[in-house]
Amino acid sequence: MACEACGSLLDVIYDWNRLRPPTSLDFFESKWSRRYDPLDFSGVWRFHELLPFAPREQVVTIGEGQTLLQESPGVGKFVGMRPGNLYLQYEGQNPSGSFKDNGMSAAFTHAHSIGAKRAACASTGNTSASLALYCSVTKLMKAVIFIGSGKISYGKLSQALDYGALTMQIAGDFDDAMARVKEVSSQLGIYLVNSVNPFRLEGQKTIMFRVLEGLRWEVPDWIVVPGGNLGNSSAFGKAFAELREIGLIDRVPRLAVINAAGANTLYELYEKRGLRWNDGRPDQSITEGYYKDLDSGEKRASTIASAIEINRPVNLDKCLRALDVCNQGVVREVTDQEILDAKAQVGAGGLGCEPASAASVAGAKLLVSQGVIGPDERVVCILTGHQLKDPTATVAYHTTDQEQFNKVLGSRGIRRAAFANRAVTVPNEIDEIIKAIQLYS
Repeated sequence: MACEACGSLLDVIYDWNRLRPPTSLDFFESKWSRRYDPLDFSGVWRFHELLPFAPREQVVTIGEGQTLLQESPGVGKFVGMRPGNLYLQYEGQNPSGSFKDNGMSAAFTHAHSIGAKRAACASTGNTSASLALYCSVTKLMKAVIFIGSGKISYGKLSQALDYGALTMQIAGDFDDAMARVKEVSSQLGIYLVNSVNPFRLEGQKTIMFRVLEGLRWEVPDWIVVPGGNLGNSSAFGKAFAELREIGLIDRVPRLAVINAAGANTLYELYEKRGLRWNDGRPDQSITEGYYKDLDSGEKRASTIASAIEINRPVNLDKCLRALDVCNQGVVREVTDQEILDAKAQVGAGGLGCEPASAASVAGAKLLVSQGVIGPDERVVCILTGHQLKDPTATVAYHTTDQEQFNKVLGSRGIRRAAFANRAVTVPNEIDEIIKAIQLYS
C-alpha cells in the first residue's frame, strides 16, 4: 500500500470541511449511553466521526478498545514523577491481548468493504494473534501469517494456531518475513494488514482518543510509546494533527518513542545521525547508509522485547512526521535490563504487561533522569500488550532457579532481577508454613 510513483506509504486523508466533524470532544461522551450498539460499544468505532472512511453498516467490530487509563502512584515513584502525574494506558485488555486490535478492526473493515477473502501479515506475534482472531470470529476471511524462525513467543504463537490461521515459519527474522509477505500478497492478491496499511493506523489513532477521554479531554504533556515498526507513534501523531486541524484541541503533547537497545534503528537515525521529517523530505541517504551498515555488519535485531525486535521499521517516515508534529519529540533506547525492571514495577502495580510494553516506562524513567521530562508534567505511558503474551520472560525474572534465569535472560546480558518476587520454599509442614507467612508478610 505504497505510492506507485515515489514508493512512500499511503495516508488516509479526510476533507473535514465536507465531513463536518463534531465541534467538541464532549460529543463522544453521549455514546456511552448506547452500549447496546456494537459501534458505540467499540472503543474504536465510538469515534467513527474521526475515522469516517467506511459507512457504519460496513464496520467490522468484535468489541475492541475496552481499555483502561490508570494513574499509577507506584510506577510514578519508580519513574521519578510527582504523585498523580504518571498514567498507564493499558491496551492489554483488547480481545487478543494487545493494541493491535484497534488497527485490525479498521483494516478488516476496509478489507471487507472491498471484498477481500484472504488477509496476511508478517508478525513478531501480536499482529498474527489479532488477524487470526478477527478471521476466526467473523468468518469473513482466511488468515495467512508469516513469522521468523525462533522470533515469536509461545503465548502469541498459541493464539494464531488456536484460532486456525495458516502459519508460515520462514528462516530469518521479522524483516525477512515482512519482505516475503509483501511479495506473496502482491502476487496472490492477498490483503495485507501490516502497518504499511494506512487503515491500520486509522484504528490505532483511537488509543489517543481514549487517553484524552480518560483525562476528561485534557491534553497531557507527554505520550511515551515503545518503538518497533513505528505504527503507533505514526498513528498518534496523525491523531493529534487532525484534532488540532479541526479545532478539537488547541495544543499537542510531546512524543517520546522508546527503542530497545538491541533494535534501535530510530534512535540511531534520529538522535545520532540527525534524520528529520524536513517538511516531508527526509534525507533518505541517511537511512540508506544506516541500512547498509546493518547489512555489512550482519546485524540482526536482538532484544527480550520481541514485539519491537525490528531493524527496518516500515513506518519510519510517518514516525518522523509524528515527532515533528508533536513539538519536536524525542527518541531514546533502553536496555533489556531496564525494560524488565520497569516491567516488574508495572506488574507490582497490578497491570501486567509484556516486555515491549515496559519500554515506555523505562524510557520515561530515563527521560526524567536526563531532565527532559519534568517531575510535575503529566505523562502517559502506553502499555501495548498483556503480561501473558510472554510469560516465559516474567517467570524467568522472578524465578529462584538460576539455571532457568541464565537460560532465558542471562544469554541476553541480563544479570540481575532487582525487583524479583521470588517464591518461598518451605517444608510441607503447617508450623513451617505459618512461620514463613509471618516472616515474609
